[in-house]
Amino acid sequence: MLTLSIGSKERPGFPLTKNTALSSGMMVEGPNTQPIPQIRGEIKEFLNVPGTKGWLAFKGHIAYGSFTDNGWQKDFVQPGQYFTKDVLYHSKSLMLRLGNKEKLPLEFEFGLLMASQFGGDQYLKLEDGSTENVLDMPDNLKAYWKAFFPQTGGSDTPEGEQVNVEGNMLGSWNFALNYYLGQWEFRAYLEHYFEDTSQMFWEYGRWKDGQIGLEITFPKNRWITSAVWEGLCTKDQAGPLLFDSFWGQFPEYQISADDNYYNHYIYGGWQHQGMGMGNPLLPGPAYNADHSISFRSNRVRAHHLGISGQPSSEWGYRMLISFARHWGTYDIPLDQQRKQFSSLYEATYTPKWAKGWSASAALGLDRGNYLGNSTGGMLTIRKTGVIF
Repeated sequence: MLTLSIGSKERPGFPLTKNTALSSGMMVEGPNTQPIPQIRGEIKEFLNVPGTKGWLAFKGHIAYGSFTDNGWQKDFVQPGQYFTKDVLYHSKSLMLRLGNKEKLPLEFEFGLLMASQFGGDQYLKLEDGSTENVLDMPDNLKAYWKAFFPQTGGSDTPEGEQVNVEGNMLGSWNFALNYYLGQWEFRAYLEHYFEDTSQMFWEYGRWKDGQIGLEITFPKNRWITSAVWEGLCTKDQAGPLLFDSFWGQFPEYQISADDNYYNHYIYGGWQHQGMGMGNPLLPGPAYNADHSISFRSNRVRAHHLGISGQPSSEWGYRMLISFARHWGTYDIPLDQQRKQFSSLYEATYTPKWAKGWSASAALGLDRGNYLGNSTGGMLTIRKTGVIF
């Protein structure tokens, strides 16, 4: 049950299992960007705890890696803007499952996922295209330990790190409830996203930000085999910061607001190669007209619907529809509320006479006044197994 992998590999929906074909993806690590090369030890599937007779199981992982977008960042930013190089990566998770569906058709899952950017160097791009090193973050063994067990930064880090934690830390609490009724399967889940200890320990905006979802698997229904609905909100972020202050200026008060999801004053944003590493309904820096490495709009409310079916033994389809409203950030709000509609329509043909072969055609449509209008298509021919 324990595996070790080295390299860049897609791992969508871990540790909280979501329908990878229909879901919009996780908020911390979604399917939206090139995976980070890493060394990763994990228990991929739930492993029963000995002595619990199948009523308690767990899974989890620990990983260290490195971002590979040094060249992209340097080329993307404009003179006068900052970028980072040689940034390191860490993530870990632990999920527990209570229940034994062979004896009771109900299961409860809960656990924690945490990830971070640490180490690396920050640069300023100059007018002549050259760069100036302005900050070196620690990348020694102590930095690896602080990424695993979040701690305040030392004297070799900026003051903001010394009163918070070293590096860009983020994560989510994950919950799921599974109910089995004959051949019907119902799954409800919640991902509570956080960027600091106040949201991590549910002190502010307890139910305001996060993703909720419902998945239904239909029995003996060829037109609709599975359906997923998800609601996403990142609009609250522990509320706006009502006045300017510096960390620790008022030690007698606890001030937590304007968490500025996915953005960081050293690392720019929670992104890789310009694409957001979290949920794709929050577009990453690659879409920024000003070429800044940050999320232009992280205050979002969205609905997502995914439906799949298998009308015949050879034909299948998938449909994804998302609608998002954007407000920008607390610091730089958009000039008006902006809206974006995105959709995907895909049909797949798997002929019985050509074992292992399949072909699919997909159409993607974007319409709205945030990212604008675009249309794309894809034709895929796939062979699995031995080619000859």
